[in-house]
Amino acid sequence: MKYMFTYDLMESARNTNQWLGATARAFAAYPGMAATANPWIDWIGAWGEVTERTFERMVAKPDWGISAVTGEDGKDHTVVIETRVSRPFGDLIHFKVPGRRARKRRVMLVAPMSGHYATLLRKTVISLLPDCEVYITDWHNARDIPVSAGKFDVEDYTLYLVDFMKHLGPDLHVIAVCQPAPLTLAATAYLAGEDPKAQPRSLTLIGGPIDPEANHTEVTDFGRSVTMGQLENTMIQRVGYKYAGVGRLVYPGLLQLQSFMSMNAETHAKAFSDQIIRVAKGEASDHDKHNVFYDEYLAVMDMTAEFYLSTVERVFKNRDIARNDFTVAGKTVDIGKISTVAVKVVEGEADDISAPGQCLAALDLLTGLPDSKKAAHLEPGAGHYGIFAGKSWRNNIRPLVLDFIDANSGAPSKPKIAAVK
Repeated sequence: MKYMFTYDLMESARNTNQWLGATARAFAAYPGMAATANPWIDWIGAWGEVTERTFERMVAKPDWGISAVTGEDGKDHTVVIETRVSRPFGDLIHFKVPGRRARKRRVMLVAPMSGHYATLLRKTVISLLPDCEVYITDWHNARDIPVSAGKFDVEDYTLYLVDFMKHLGPDLHVIAVCQPAPLTLAATAYLAGEDPKAQPRSLTLIGGPIDPEANHTEVTDFGRSVTMGQLENTMIQRVGYKYAGVGRLVYPGLLQLQSFMSMNAETHAKAFSDQIIRVAKGEASDHDKHNVFYDEYLAVMDMTAEFYLSTVERVFKNRDIARNDFTVAGKTVDIGKISTVAVKVVEGEADDISAPGQCLAALDLLTGLPDSKKAAHLEPGAGHYGIFAGKSWRNNIRPLVLDFIDANSGAPSKPKIAAVK
């Protein structure tokens, strides 16, 4: 699999399907077709429209689409996205609101690098913007990063987070969603050992696999059932000639998307067949519920091979973080050294990606943190998406997280050291 030919072949298949959809759509739209009065023409056009859009979105980075936010003055203020730190594999960006008083709550969202772009957290950002200064990690598509930029694995990811936190300063509250939860915990522990004054005020971990063995899911079962050699031979490819990252070893976004969709194949198949019916009946629109969801869901990015493989090996198989045996740049990261950063864990009762218990395991690792600075919330009936972007997040979890941030916004006091008798 580690050949540019296989990468280009997969991209060619995607491109061909997009072309077939465009062709069918154009054929059905030809004025002469109306004279046939054949209802199948409408169905062909509908299939073409849905197919073209579907395969086109797979290689398009979604736009943030956040143009304004309403201030306390009742006026809409424009939102400007500015890059605070620019790095080869990811940037730290700020959603700046000119003309509005700076918010006291400064929040850094750590977006997943698990196939989708950081825009997956668009709704999370929108919900926090009225009350917070929001920063987010904007990871880059590995296919667009030249080989000369070097490698990027879980240790590099952790050091990126360390640098981002240092840049923003200690008066910061970090929220990690899903995949980055264990590495964000490790980054905080790294700061606790190397630069304690740079630690954030609080850390909220949402639905992340701190200990994948705490409660099994299809994701963890897959990780245990395959060897690293099998993953490397079947999942890793070299970026083709079309992109700047030509020759780089990656876990392609298209392969990741195939894995995502196979987990709920029947649901996705029905969603697309229903959309074709709606288009044929003239009931669909450019920004209807289906298109809004799948424009984001289908937009996938390549991960560097070393990041994917090291995540599987060190986070899932060896459980380095769950065993508190994680190293970064040759230095052992001791989670027990975190003693001043308040930590809150959020899980969804119906989460089938990171099941309840996996994220909660973080609190047991925080042996140096007093119980008064630990908190946990299990959202009843909530699935994985709902705990950071759905109704459960908006109505229940978000207010709890903001209260937690407010309760831990003051400068941390030094941990008390028992007197030696």
